[in-house]
Amino acid sequence: MSLPPESSQLPLLSARGLAFTRNDEPVFGPLDFVVAAGEALLVQGGNGAGKTTLLRVLAGLLRADAGEVEIDGRKARPDLRARAIAYLGHLPALKADLGALENLEFLCGLHGRRARQLPGDAMGMVGLSGHEDTLARQLSAGQKKRLSLARLWLSPAPLWLLDEPYANLDLDGINLVNRMISAHLREGGAALVTTHGAYAAPPVQTRMLVLERQV
Repeated sequence: MSLPPESSQLPLLSARGLAFTRNDEPVFGPLDFVVAAGEALLVQGGNGAGKTTLLRVLAGLLRADAGEVEIDGRKARPDLRARAIAYLGHLPALKADLGALENLEFLCGLHGRRARQLPGDAMGMVGLSGHEDTLARQLSAGQKKRLSLARLWLSPAPLWLLDEPYANLDLDGINLVNRMISAHLREGGAALVTTHGAYAAPPVQTRMLVLERQV
């Protein structure tokens, strides 16, 4: 269990008694945790511990079997989740036959974008300048991850759910993720970051939630 931070403000995200089962077998829970604005929660655990499942439940992609999730003190209904959450999963969530810049412009049209940020600038920030017209399917795994990071950066959502964000990235890419998380938290956002271990963790105010594989 992760204890709440000492703050009089409502947490950006809170979970109480959250549990999920698959085929009548428990995957995780019950869990109680909160994440405040300006804070990162590092979710650790081995394969099968439920890290990805937890993020998918929080994002509303899976339905919890028990418990409650609140965002900014309100029940996390689908419309609120859509506005408040940006989810970075294992898949790049890109349209394969659109160019890199077209993908970002399309997603900004769907979800809006962070104030004073433009898709072209985001591509430069993640090291993809010169690939604006490259089709997403022609990008390498690392380049697709960087394009997904550009999409994340452009999102106006305050809560980031990052599932193994350091995968397929070199040391420069890992540093990029850490800089992005640090900047997002300075602006009042929050992040949940899953990882197998502490070898790559953002250098920010971080608490730990450790998931154990259910037996």
